[in-house]
Amino acid sequence: MTKKKKMTPRERQHRFRIAVSFLLVYFFWGSTYLAIRIAVEHLPAATLGAVRFLIAGVVMLAYCALSGRKISLSWADAGKLLLIGVLLLTGGNVLLAYSEKYVPSGLAALIVAIVPLWVALIEGFVLKNGDRLNARGWIGLTLGVGGLVVLLWPQLSPLILGGGRALDRPFLVATVAVLLGSLSWSVGSVVSRRAQVGVGPFAATGWEMTLAGAVNFLITLGLGDLRQAQWTWRGGAAIAYLVTFGSLVGFTAYIWLLDNVPTPKVATYAYVNPVIAVLLGWMLAGERVDRYIGIGAVVIVAAVALVTSSKLRRTAEPARQILPACEAEA
Repeated sequence: MTKKKKMTPRERQHRFRIAVSFLLVYFFWGSTYLAIRIAVEHLPAATLGAVRFLIAGVVMLAYCALSGRKISLSWADAGKLLLIGVLLLTGGNVLLAYSEKYVPSGLAALIVAIVPLWVALIEGFVLKNGDRLNARGWIGLTLGVGGLVVLLWPQLSPLILGGGRALDRPFLVATVAVLLGSLSWSVGSVVSRRAQVGVGPFAATGWEMTLAGAVNFLITLGLGDLRQAQWTWRGGAAIAYLVTFGSLVGFTAYIWLLDNVPTPKVATYAYVNPVIAVLLGWMLAGERVDRYIGIGAVVIVAAVALVTSSKLRRTAEPARQILPACEAEA
């Protein structure tokens, strides 16, 4: 029987950093759904997206500049990052924030968890040059659709079965918004995996957030949302949490993990974040967790696990140049 090799102090420190980084990504990215819900009680969704991402983007670009990283862009790179930022942080994140005015944060997180299913469909069957799914992946996709139906059944049943109960139209509209936001994020993620730019992932993310934040600000002006904004301590604290722990600390830990841990292990955040979001919504915001949420959560997490673990091959491995810029659907 061979003796187990004793870890050196450096190896123990490295393992500890890995554990801490996973905890940061799991908890902070899972908790941002609740922070978004608190923030949109005080700020319109586009205003939240403008303030949050302009601050986080400028801070990240300043950090890159001070640490000697390249931040200058060509016009072509600026166009790519603008497109990706809008898909991720305007179409994706702003629609998520809007939905959380009417949909509990835990339920929104579970709907967002289907992003890997969208990505699998886009890459395998729209682009036809990405990962192909085997039978297990198809089972996962089917389970994902079934899980969504279970989650939304209390609201869908009057529409499908009829009966005396009235439709909750704001809830259904918000649900469609978060589904469309998830699709937008998925398209942005697929584009970002294939884009090549002349700056590193931190600077690219800083530009994504800054450019998308500027677009969100223009939307805010166009909608006249600034008149509706309530600048309170509670809303400000939620924004500070999102900027600091969602967009900066969580993303830094995520990048470090990608450089030090196999990608499939890092991808486990997709299973853990929705569970964290549901638990925090229940514990801290009194959100209801009924049998539909419980069963739907188990089914969707299982579906995501099946799909992400069933990809067979990729025709050409894209370089990891640009990465999703924050927690939601990252």
